[in-house]
Amino acid sequence: FRVNASFLSSLGYGNLSPSTVVGRIFCIVFALFGIPLNLVLLNEIGQLMLLGVQHCACRLEEVFHWQNKTSFLMKTCALVTGLLLFLLLPPLLFSDKEGWSYEEGFYYSFITLSTIGFGDYVIGMNPDRTYPGWYKNVISLWILFGMAWLALVIKFCINLLE
Repeated sequence: FRVNASFLSSLGYGNLSPSTVVGRIFCIVFALFGIPLNLVLLNEIGQLMLLGVQHCACRLEEVFHWQNKTSFLMKTCALVTGLLLFLLLPPLLFSDKEGWSYEEGFYYSFITLSTIGFGDYVIGMNPDRTYPGWYKNVISLWILFGMAWLALVIKFCINLLE
């Protein structure tokens, strides 16, 4: 791989691209297996997150004796918690670490988790800033769990439409 700055704006989230035929073929073969496996992983993580929310809702039902409100409560808790953890709070971190406005951080959060990824905002790339060692690892986990949460929200919306 070599860095090719002319592709920076068209690649999204970075500027690495394969420069040989073998490298390009490897990327294609890897994507054929990697993309479906990634979807399976996101689905499994989303299901684990959903189980956690269901467990909390069942405990609340037992404590407060809310028989008919559990499903609504579960969905509301999952939506509000996800909104906070994945869309509303991360821009505060990006404002602090990247120097972006809250609106730029929110834009980055949504564009990243929706997998649009234009590449116009990239974390940890400003040479004028010093980033803590944990920063990129935490953002990687945020992306993984955030994409799983967003997949659950989309699945819920599809079920409502059907």
